[in-house]
Amino acid sequence: MATRTARTATSEDIWSEDELAEVRERLLHEVDELNADIARAEAQLASGDVSQGAGDDPADAGAKTYEREREIALTLNARELLAQNERAIARVDAGTYGECESCHKPIGKERLLAFPRATLCVACKQREERR
Repeated sequence: MATRTARTATSEDIWSEDELAEVRERLLHEVDELNADIARAEAQLASGDVSQGAGDDPADAGAKTYEREREIALTLNARELLAQNERAIARVDAGTYGECESCHKPIGKERLLAFPRATLCVACKQREERR
């Protein structure tokens, strides 16, 4: 069993103003893309035929239903990512970006560069997933 050591902030964990601005800009860009994806998907869903036509083959009706459910799932996923991005931007603005919401220790920069919406350090995320 590995022993855990208390982790303190290092120079690698401290974000410069330029780095934070870059992360914020990246998140804002993703927000714009997600909003466009959501609008496009909602327009497709609104214009789609929701009822089974009189002459539709059962396989065609099933394929339409599958595609509609898939679009709904993708839209819900995009909405969740949008909320996570907006939360990350709020954390940047509040000065708490890079701080674990559970243990309040720094989240490693590498983790945040790979997943800028992360709110938990690796140890806390692993603990959460075990529950």
